[in-house]
Amino acid sequence: MKKLIIHGDPGLRKGGRIEYDGDEYEVFAVARQGDWHGPDRPQLWCTIGQEDEEETFKRQDYIPNHLDTEDVEAEAVTVLRERGEPSAEA
Repeated sequence: MKKLIIHGDPGLRKGGRIEYDGDEYEVFAVARQGDWHGPDRPQLWCTIGQEDEEETFKRQDYIPNHLDTEDVEAEAVTVLRERGEPSAEA
């Protein structure tokens, strides 16, 4: 699991799936930054990981400050699935 800061908005939302740096990742969380008082383009601060790490994310069995953090331009990310399926509970 790691943090990925995306400069720009490739159309990604929570529950999506991306390809980045030759690997596929699930997007567990997205925080959009910079819409009001920020850079020229928004930034998406994402928590990403492999499918088998989703339970670890949901249980919060990790230390967010200890995750590796990378930042990339939106063009370096390929969106495979824009968002997750709507919850059946809703």
